[in-house]
Parts: sequence; C-alpha cells; structure tokens
Amino acid sequence: MGVNPAASRKQEAGQPTRMGPWRFVVWFGTVSLLADFVYEGARSITGPLLASLGASALVVGVVTGAGEAAALGLRLISGPLADRTRRFWGLAIGGYALTVVSVPLLGVVGVLWVACALVIAERVGKAVRSPAKDTLLSHATAATGRGRGFAVHEAMDQIGALAGPLLVAGVLALTGGDYGPALGVLAVPGIAVLLLLFWLRARVPDPEAYEREAEAAAALTHQAADGRLPRAFWTYAGFTAATTMGLATFGVLSYHLVERHLLTAAWVPVLYAAAMAVDAVAALATGWLYDRCGPRVLIALPVLTAGVVVLAFTDTVAIAVAGSLVWGAAMGIQESTLRATVADLVPSGRRATAYGLFAGVVGAASLAGGALIGGLYGYSIPALITVVVVIQVLAVVLLAVTRTGRP
Repeated sequence: MGVNPAASRKQEAGQPTRMGPWRFVVWFGTVSLLADFVYEGARSITGPLLASLGASALVVGVVTGAGEAAALGLRLISGPLADRTRRFWGLAIGGYALTVVSVPLLGVVGVLWVACALVIAERVGKAVRSPAKDTLLSHATAATGRGRGFAVHEAMDQIGALAGPLLVAGVLALTGGDYGPALGVLAVPGIAVLLLLFWLRARVPDPEAYEREAEAAAALTHQAADGRLPRAFWTYAGFTAATTMGLATFGVLSYHLVERHLLTAAWVPVLYAAAMAVDAVAALATGWLYDRCGPRVLIALPVLTAGVVVLAFTDTVAIAVAGSLVWGAAMGIQESTLRATVADLVPSGRRATAYGLFAGVVGAASLAGGALIGGLYGYSIPALITVVVVIQVLAVVLLAVTRTGRP
C-alpha cells in the first residue's frame, strides 16, 4: 500500500515547532557530535585494524572506498524515499541506529571479511540517514544562513570527531593495542545519539516550518514543475565527484604512516583527531565566506585535494603529518559547504532527492578514487600525484561552469 505524503507530513507536523532555528541547528549538531564520536573513532583506526587482519594497501583502499561509495551511492534510494514518504525523522533515526550498532561489533571480530563488511555496514547507516538529515537541517539553515548553519553543524560534528579518536588512542595505549575495548567504549555515546534524536523529534516534529521560501519557490517553479533538477546541480555534482575521486581516504593515509614506520598505530587516532580539528576550522571559515561570496570559495577544495597527495605520501614524518592535516581541511569543506550549496541549487520539494542523487554521483567517484589511489600507491607515488593533480584541474573547470549556470 502506498504512503500518502500529505498524511505523513501532517502526522509529523502534529505538534508546533517549539525551538528557534539556531537552537535546532545546535541540538542537531550535538547529535552529530555524539555520532561522530562513535564512527570517527572507528574510522581513525580502520587502516591499521584491517592491516592487522592481513589486508594490503589495495584492500584497504578498496574497502574504505567501497564504504564511502555505499555511504553515498545508496542515497540514490534513501533520498527519493525521504521525499516521497516525508518521513525524514524515521530515516534519520534508523540510519544512526545502524551506525552505532556496527561500530562496537567491529572491535570483537577477528576475521578480515567480517571486519570489511562491518566497515561498509557503518557507512550504509550514513547512507540511510544523510539525505533526510541534510534536508531537516536545510530547513533551519534557511533562517540562519545556509553557509553558517551548515558550518556550525559541521564544527560541532568535529568536536566528536576529535574526541572519539583521542579516546580510542588512549584505550589502545592502555590495553597494548587491543582494538576490542577501544571500539567497545564507543557504544555509550551511541546510545546517547538515539535518546537525543527521539527527544529532538518530539520537540520539532516539522522542521520545514522554519523555511520561509515563498520568493525562492516562485523563482524556481519552472525548474520544479516538470520534476527535473536544475542543470547547474548536475554540473556541480560533477565538480564534487572530481574532487572526491582525488581525495585519498584516511584509511590509505594511515596505512602509509604505519607501514612506512612513520607513526605507531596508537598515534594514528591522535593525528586523525588533529585533522578533525582542522576540519572544523575549515568548515567555519568557508561557511561564513560562502554566505558572503558564494560558491567561488569552493576553489579551495581541488587545491587542498591535490596538496594531500603531494604531502601525505612522503617518507618524512613532518611532511606526511602535514598532508593529513590538509586532508582534514578538505574534509571540512566537503562535509559542510558542499552540502549547503545543494540546498541553494534545489527547491525544498526535491531537496532530499537531490541530496541522494548528488551523493550517488559522488559515491561512484569515491569507489573509483579509492581503488585508483590504493592501486597507484603500490605502483608509483609520482604517477599517483600526477593523476590526482590532473583530475583537480578538471574539477576547477567544472566549478567555473557551475558558477555560470547557477540560478
């Protein structure tokens, strides 16, 4: 039996919004803070964990790339589903639940293929929740300023991304490198994520009430009437795919650091935490600039992406560490300002679908990029750098076309 979108919307809007838009952004940021505590704590040691189970650099690259592809590509389903059913809160809660269950289990398995499956399962949880979550957030940021709202959310996100890896590093140091307890303690913030989500849904059942977009809807009616997304959206998705393809996963970066004996496994989460701090600063800076200057600020992303491979794959500790910090800055832009731009390009009624399609395009690039960078790493690092730089030049061209095509 089909779901009546109007009835679902009415059901979710059964109580009035009782929280200002900035408070909603901050509380939703707290949810993400706790969730990042869980899954970024796990991701900070994915490379060394898989290597300890016998994985090669190629396997780490493919698995982490496949995980990102799942986190992005499956939004092709979850995005349209969210728009069709309007059950944004339900999808967000379900996705978070899958993530916070998968991570503690990752610490107790001892078989490579099971660990790989759990790494991907954690990312599937992100795929289920993200279009719905981003749409909920986009309604509040219509009132706060899209760049600033997404930036504050991302900065709070990264507090958890900083604390989680540090806790994991501490537990690894205390237990002599035992991954089980290090990942098991992450179940506590995972429970808090779900409790806070249910409370926030009760307080703000219909976040779309924040968005007052009569003028924007009138301007975009001709784009939404036939159900098609704006041409600029597709060009923009191409730009993001190009930058994503060239951005190495932290799994490969950490693999390089440990296998070349530049850092011990216990220090890798500390470096990841530092990269997440840089992530937060980059998100705030580019978010505020985006509200003032528009998408031209995104030129920083291909520059940073190229810088990662130039710096991170050296055999000098300081330079390789600097490359990981540059990676953090690139992630900050990717996780905040890129999402804000989608909300500005697409009207509200098609926004979750747009986020899903956008992520699907980027997911394909993530999978290709993980395999490409993992494979080239084992073949020739100079060739890896050359290929990534060429891809980023293409990304700059696509960004220029997107700017001229924006409504």
